[in-house]
Amino acid sequence: MPIHGLPSPSYKIKSTYSYILLDDIVLTHSLFLPTEKFLQELHQYFVWAGGMEGPEGLGRKQACLAMLLHFLDTYQGLLQEEEGAGCIIKDLYLLIMKDESLYQDLREDTLRLHQLVETVELKIPEESQPPSKQVKPLFRHFRRIDSCLQTRVAFRGSDEIFCRVYMPDHSYVTIRSRLSASVQDILGSVTEKLQYSEEPAGREDSLILVAVASSGEKVLLQPHEDCVFTTLGINSHLFACTRDSYEALVPLPEEIQVSPGDTEIHRVEPEDVANHLTAFHWELFRCVHELEFVDYVFHGERGRRETANLELLLQRCSEVTHWVATEVLLCEAPGKRAQLLKKFIKIAAICKQNQDLLSFYAVVMGLDNAAVSRLRLTWEKLPGKFKNLFRKFENLTDPCRNHKSYREVISKMKPPVIPFVPLVLKDLTFLHEGSKTLVDGLVNIEKLHSVAEKVRTIRRYRSRPLCLDMEASPHHLQTKAYVRQFQVIDNQNLLFELSYKLEANSQ
Repeated sequence: MPIHGLPSPSYKIKSTYSYILLDDIVLTHSLFLPTEKFLQELHQYFVWAGGMEGPEGLGRKQACLAMLLHFLDTYQGLLQEEEGAGCIIKDLYLLIMKDESLYQDLREDTLRLHQLVETVELKIPEESQPPSKQVKPLFRHFRRIDSCLQTRVAFRGSDEIFCRVYMPDHSYVTIRSRLSASVQDILGSVTEKLQYSEEPAGREDSLILVAVASSGEKVLLQPHEDCVFTTLGINSHLFACTRDSYEALVPLPEEIQVSPGDTEIHRVEPEDVANHLTAFHWELFRCVHELEFVDYVFHGERGRRETANLELLLQRCSEVTHWVATEVLLCEAPGKRAQLLKKFIKIAAICKQNQDLLSFYAVVMGLDNAAVSRLRLTWEKLPGKFKNLFRKFENLTDPCRNHKSYREVISKMKPPVIPFVPLVLKDLTFLHEGSKTLVDGLVNIEKLHSVAEKVRTIRRYRSRPLCLDMEASPHHLQTKAYVRQFQVIDNQNLLFELSYKLEANSQ
């Protein structure tokens, strides 16, 4: 058990080794021990140390204080939803404060501990929560301009959201639900709404919940699954139906229609679009707690309800990629289409300059979409300078030699940096699958350290604030709203149809 391997030096000596060891354990303990069990072990360790006399017992108590302080500093708001963990923390805190006189040299640390424990105790029981609790908007909730212009804040499992759940005939009910609600809870809310609306009784019998993608692909969600809202595809929707109508479910009609005239992308400057992309993605990136990266790959006991922010960021990356392809393929005039390619290459260049590699990657992948890259006549109209620049961008995003080009570029960047998050998750997955967590019944400390090092890299990327020189132009809010609420086609078959209409014989 790593807790019993903690160094027990005087708290005055805060060596780099001691800090890294503490950080490794706090960041990765969920790989081998649930958080509540981990805190119970820490509690028992403190009681055990209390039975030891002299400097050794005091040193071990101080090591326990160091661990608890670092744990609370790392988790903070996440613990407000962990009722069991909160009780153990409170008990351990009371034990530590009984010995407060022993920590005269650690006055600042005990004060900090008091402040952190208070934040954990701020949890309000659900039954006493005020009915006016703010409902947070997800990306495409009713496409409200006021919602998309708000600064993004982190989601927690207990947050309430609005969601539309559709019927087979494409009518829908709007429910208010916790983000972490199970499929069973969602179906309960739908049933209640249908009864309230006096819908035919037959529609509420034995309902099932199905996620239907724009391509027509259907996924039957199991009653025990939770936090399904943030796992939906870009244009996927939830459908409630009876089992006998499952096969007849069809996706909603595409919301984007090809219409004459230029879309918003033709009217905005590439600098404005790139800067708004970076600003928005920085907000989303900052909302992702560093522990979400561990939970997402290693499936920690907190589960999906604590990876919602990361899932939304990944969804946004996919959305930007499809936005690029959508805008190009909806542009019917060959000359304007070539100008659009040029504009997107400029946007990618500015995002790279902003050290926003998430947006950079997403834009380049959008231009590399097979439905776009096959438009030979359009690409031929692109000036040679931009063709060469795009080739350089393709080389940078090339996965060859374990993304060597990308890793060389990002290693030279200083914070703030927005990395290409899917690659961070790929690296963590490699660490997870490449070595065992337990070897002969003992925790693989090397694996924990490697995982924690990757998480500390994320911490370093966000160690300085983002400062962009964004002028408040007359169209500032309009551009901001456009960038934060893309309307995209994510059905690859439909994208190919549009592509062949533009250039039937291109190879």
